[in-house]
Amino acid sequence: MSPQFLFTIEVIANGLMAGVMYSLVALGFVLIFKASGIFNYAQGVMALFAAMTLVGIQNGQVPFSHLINAVFGTNIHHFGWNLPAIVAILITLVVMVLFAILVERLILKHLVNQEPIILFMATIGLAYFMEGFGDLMWGSEIKILDVGIPSGGSLWLEEKTIGWAAEGSNYYGMYIDKLDMIATVVAILLVISLTLFSQYTKTGRALRAVADDHQAALSVGISLRKIWVIVWTIAGFVALVAGVMWGAKSGVQFSLSLIALKALPVLILGGFTSIPGAIIGGLIIGVGEKLFEFTIGPLIGGATENWFAYVLALVFLVFRPQGLFGDKIIERV
Repeated sequence: MSPQFLFTIEVIANGLMAGVMYSLVALGFVLIFKASGIFNYAQGVMALFAAMTLVGIQNGQVPFSHLINAVFGTNIHHFGWNLPAIVAILITLVVMVLFAILVERLILKHLVNQEPIILFMATIGLAYFMEGFGDLMWGSEIKILDVGIPSGGSLWLEEKTIGWAAEGSNYYGMYIDKLDMIATVVAILLVISLTLFSQYTKTGRALRAVADDHQAALSVGISLRKIWVIVWTIAGFVALVAGVMWGAKSGVQFSLSLIALKALPVLILGGFTSIPGAIIGGLIIGVGEKLFEFTIGPLIGGATENWFAYVLALVFLVFRPQGLFGDKIIERV
């Protein structure tokens, strides 16, 4: 096989892996939207907050240490322990459950049956609050997240593929990051689990009923407050998974919250109400931007990955605004 063909296969494979990483964030948006009709602007910040909390707990960092030291003149920063990754993840998951309960009690219960724009504005305020609260709690410096996930190219894959090219060609094997491979497996398991939960459980059906009509759901005995706690807990778990994967890949820093922006084109392509659509949309975006950069980028100056996804999303908005798997919205006037 020619090196050019093998390079193309490598680009497609890496695009699929990148698409899965985008999809992990998009899943959180889909869950909230399916259950409450809210576009949760805070989902990206939830991933950042979960990753920051995980690093802080794992390294034994004292929460609010900067504030405590400034007020009381002390010099405390760490408890002196380093927890195993699995223990730190479980404690962080408990923190995200508590966060879901607080969101319901302090915000959502006061907004029952309100217009979607009001709920959307509430999530914007929540996002900025969480961002500042997370910096105050754990500090704003860049943190290294190490939960034992291997990273770097797979040497086994490089050795297996180096002989695929013609003898004497300038080809050194296919490079695919091991962390991206693990993220792909995790995303597949998440999608299968969430789809089964949404379609075949009583709670999953209740989530869809709440999204359709708050008042009607209440009239048939569905506890709106309980459902919102459940769905925000699940979204918090998805945010934790996304935060772990992205944090291990690029470090835990403010820019982690901006991955939510890349999830928007994914949602537009896949549809805001489809869990499988979030994955398919992510794969299309990931492969599309990598192939476009590989084939067209050199001809127009490069850096096309920054805008390709948004242009593709714009095309979909014009011709299929509900996305590939989204439900058509029909209203009588």
